[in-house]
Amino acid sequence: MSRIVTARVLRPTRAMPFASLPEFGTFQYSYSRHGARAIKPANPEFKPRISEFYIIERSKSSAWKETGMDNQPRPSALVTGAGRGIGRAIALALSRAGFTIIANDLPGSEGLVETVAAIRETGREAKPVALDISRIEQHPQFVHEAWNAFGGIDCLVNNAGVSVSVRDDLLKMTPESYDRVMNINLRGPFFLTQEIARRMIEANSSSFRSIITVSSINAEFASIDRGEYCISKTGLSMMAQLFAIRLAEHGIGSYEIRPGIIRTQMTAVAREKYDRLIAEGLTPIKRWGEPDDIGRAAAMLASGQLGYSTGEVVRVDGGLALRSL
Repeated sequence: MSRIVTARVLRPTRAMPFASLPEFGTFQYSYSRHGARAIKPANPEFKPRISEFYIIERSKSSAWKETGMDNQPRPSALVTGAGRGIGRAIALALSRAGFTIIANDLPGSEGLVETVAAIRETGREAKPVALDISRIEQHPQFVHEAWNAFGGIDCLVNNAGVSVSVRDDLLKMTPESYDRVMNINLRGPFFLTQEIARRMIEANSSSFRSIITVSSINAEFASIDRGEYCISKTGLSMMAQLFAIRLAEHGIGSYEIRPGIIRTQMTAVAREKYDRLIAEGLTPIKRWGEPDDIGRAAAMLASGQLGYSTGEVVRVDGGLALRSL
């Protein structure tokens, strides 16, 4: 792995005193654990040695970008809520698909550290950037740090979310519970997507770029004991469509992944109920969904395999939403 940056030499080493040259020029500077070299120098007389060290100035329009053995930049993905469950599975799947990962979760999350370690164990690059995404006043700094981690963001995965604190009658829902769920599940993702989309448009890249929003089967199936959750996921579904229309002209796809009954910590409280319903035929595919099922769907979308589609809903629900007589 190496990193490439457009740079200008400010001062050569004594071993290679190019003082007679009027300008050392702008060039691409590639650095890896095996050494450093300059490629495509503007001045053909400037030929630095790999063993030498140069003081360089990075151009304002350039940032460190992870590259593969062929020096082609790897795409980068920001995955929110990557500390466990579906988010971790998505981060790992995107990493296997060739992405460098900016992994997000709450500050102090041990799961975030574990996710990053799991990615790095496979030889891929990952960086943790912690934030409660409902804190929209901190989005600009968060996006700046995430964007510069690997020189840009090619894919945003809106995955972070919460369920209700207590499942209870719709008529007993409190404003506090409603606001908590909406701020984390809908308000935060909307304004984060807005911030990332602006950056993507400004970058004007020819690479495939995407925004993937993880909603829930509750975007279409009502659960009156967690109404605020259902409303938030329905809003996410519309959000994905809105950004699909707005960003299509810039070559940015927007997609929704709609999970069904997935085996996670969030669904653990209703495990016995769903075990019974699945056994009784609730879903044509008679098993729980796994986080890896969502991860594979995200990798497909982020890799541009549906490049002529946008605004699509990809259901990963075992056929739960199918109607039959």
